[in-house]
Amino acid sequence: MSAQALSLVARICLVILFPFSGVDKIVHWATAMKQANSSPLGGGRYLLVGAIVIELLTPICIVFGVAQVAAALVLAAFSVATAVLFHPFWKFRGFWSGSTPEGSAHFWDFLKNFGLVGGLLLVVAASTARPVTGPDAPIRVTPSPTTATRPLLNPSAAPLVRRPHG
Repeated sequence: MSAQALSLVARICLVILFPFSGVDKIVHWATAMKQANSSPLGGGRYLLVGAIVIELLTPICIVFGVAQVAAALVLAAFSVATAVLFHPFWKFRGFWSGSTPEGSAHFWDFLKNFGLVGGLLLVVAASTARPVTGPDAPIRVTPSPTTATRPLLNPSAAPLVRRPHG
C-alpha cells in the first residue's frame, strides 16, 4: 500500500464516527437537544446546530485534504469541548472502580475524545511539516563517482560532505 493510500485510509478511520454522529443528532433531534441543553454554556439549539455542521463538514475536509489543517483543528477543539462539557467523569464517585457505570462510561468516552484529538493533531503535524533545508539540514554524505571506487583506507578517498543548497 502506498503512503498516499495509507494516509487516506488513516484519515477515513480517524473521522468516520463524526458524520454518523451528526446524522444521529438530526434523526434523534429531541434526544440530542436534551443533551445540548444540559451544557453549562446555554444556547442548546445553537450548540446542536454547530455540532452537526462540524461533524458533517470537517471530516469531508480532512479526508479530501481541503483546508484539512483548519478542519482538524476545529474538530480537535470540538472534541476537547465535548469531552469536558459532556463527559464529566470526575463528578461520579467510583468511576474508576466501575461502581458507577455512568461514571465509567463518561471516563472512557472522555479518554476516547482525547485519543481522537491526538490523531487530529497528527493530521495537522503531517500537513504542516516541511523538509529541513539550509544550515540546520542534516549533513548527507554522498560519494562522488571518482571517490566511490578508491580504497576506504586512503584518507584522500573520503566521500565529500555536501550540504544541500537552498
